[in-house]
Amino acid sequence: MNAYSGRLAERVAIVTGASRGIGLAIAQRLVAEGARVGLTARHPEALAEAVAALGGSAYAVAVPGRSDDPEHRAQAVHQVSEAFGPVDLLVNNTGINPVYGPLIGLDPAAARKILDVNVVATLGWVQEVCAAGMTERGGCVVNVSSIAGLTPSPGIAFYGVSKAALNHLTASLAVELGPTVRVNAVAPGVVKTRFAAALYEGREDEAAARYPLGRLGLPQDVAGAVAFLASDDASWITGQTIVCDGGVSLTGRAG
Repeated sequence: MNAYSGRLAERVAIVTGASRGIGLAIAQRLVAEGARVGLTARHPEALAEAVAALGGSAYAVAVPGRSDDPEHRAQAVHQVSEAFGPVDLLVNNTGINPVYGPLIGLDPAAARKILDVNVVATLGWVQEVCAAGMTERGGCVVNVSSIAGLTPSPGIAFYGVSKAALNHLTASLAVELGPTVRVNAVAPGVVKTRFAAALYEGREDEAAARYPLGRLGLPQDVAGAVAFLASDDASWITGQTIVCDGGVSLTGRAG
């Protein structure tokens, strides 16, 4: 039994982008703390493997689909509620960054897609759980942002723009949905996942040397921060973007 077993007992969560990486680590931590979790992602096979890793259908249910698809969002909220009860915790983890390079050459279609998935879909998920009663019952939303949204990040600049928008969306929703729903965000630095591999593969020691804590992040580092914000230990915290980056943003070299 871990130190936090039961901290999220009887909570029902949806974690988007949860088939691997940070999303799966978050789902694992929530289940370990007593929650039941609905997982969403695009690929059914990967989601099935994730459900098995979490202990099976008694602990998790998978709903494949795209976060920027309104019908998928509605189906996910319905299916998770049918399986475990009303959703009272939403973790918006899905994010994309399909381009790398300077802003001046960015394809506007790619920019719109990044905003659709990273910002507009996040708002859509919150609207969906609120329409299903979270505003009346109470609940919590945690958005997975990035330190790229706090300081210019060459090469992934528009991704950073989307995360800056997400941070502002987080604060705005917190004001609008309080006092019954808390809304916060976690802003990681580089975390060792497939998504971020281009930022460190082949030069991990060099990348980690910039971090005061001497290492890159692990998915479990972000999961711990999310679980804290989801718990009653954070009951007087809302509208905040919590930096979880090994101290790299303190050095002025986060980008």
